[in-house]
Amino acid sequence: MPEGKIVKALSGFYYVLSGNEIYQCRGRGVFRKNKITPLVGDEVVFQIENDTDGYILEVKKRKNELVRPPIANVDQAILVFSVAEPEFSTALLDRFLVLIEYHHIRPIICLTKLDLADNEEKRKVEQYANEYRHAGYHVLLTSSETEEGIDKLLPYLEGEISVFAGQSGVGKSSLLNVLRPDLTLKTNEISSHLGRGKHTTRHVELIHIGNGLVADTPGFSSLEFTEIEVEDLNFCFPDIQKISEDCKFRGCLHLSEPKCAVKVSVANGEIPSYRYDHYKEFLEEIKNRKPRY
Repeated sequence: MPEGKIVKALSGFYYVLSGNEIYQCRGRGVFRKNKITPLVGDEVVFQIENDTDGYILEVKKRKNELVRPPIANVDQAILVFSVAEPEFSTALLDRFLVLIEYHHIRPIICLTKLDLADNEEKRKVEQYANEYRHAGYHVLLTSSETEEGIDKLLPYLEGEISVFAGQSGVGKSSLLNVLRPDLTLKTNEISSHLGRGKHTTRHVELIHIGNGLVADTPGFSSLEFTEIEVEDLNFCFPDIQKISEDCKFRGCLHLSEPKCAVKVSVANGEIPSYRYDHYKEFLEEIKNRKPRY
């Protein structure tokens, strides 16, 4: 039986890339019975009915999966955040980073719309970029308008399956249009009333950029910690996790425990206070989460 990768899911059809051909497939009824929903990125076994159509028979084991956007087997996430329009938020970025780290996906921070920033805003952005680099993240500064930093982004995409993710209106589709001009993906202006963009991407689709596959995804409207437990959060902040190895107590939550190395590092400025504040906020959110039955 032939095998391939789902590169697009739309209106009940799954488009499977096998070799250099794409087959339009439906899922067998067994998937509905077993509550399996094929996702973009899935490696599948399928049966060819004719030159262009077929049926998916098996979904192979996934190494990871995301719910929003619905995609599987991702190598890395390019987290696109604008420095202006909409305004840059470390709280929102840290929320994205926690969710990506939890799913064992490599995050790359891409700060874009540099052309809209004045000198003072650029200075702040550079400071944030350096702080996140110190925390262990790759950070790129780009502009779709001037194409600044695009040459530094391209090598990260080679040979990888990447998902472009971020708040609506930050410029994900604009970046992809610069990376591959023939895409002509739809973009929208920011709503001046709401201060955020409209969703311009309606479905998830993997597209070739160089020797990599990239997913442009619908914007996120909700980022809730539905799966993460209290003891997981430490590992989703790599800068905090690294220093927590020096805490006196194993399983230290870095709140009121004595001889906590993390709190000392925050006081010394080694860990930015906003990172620690977000850690505490997220921990409280997880503790207060309503149980699911």
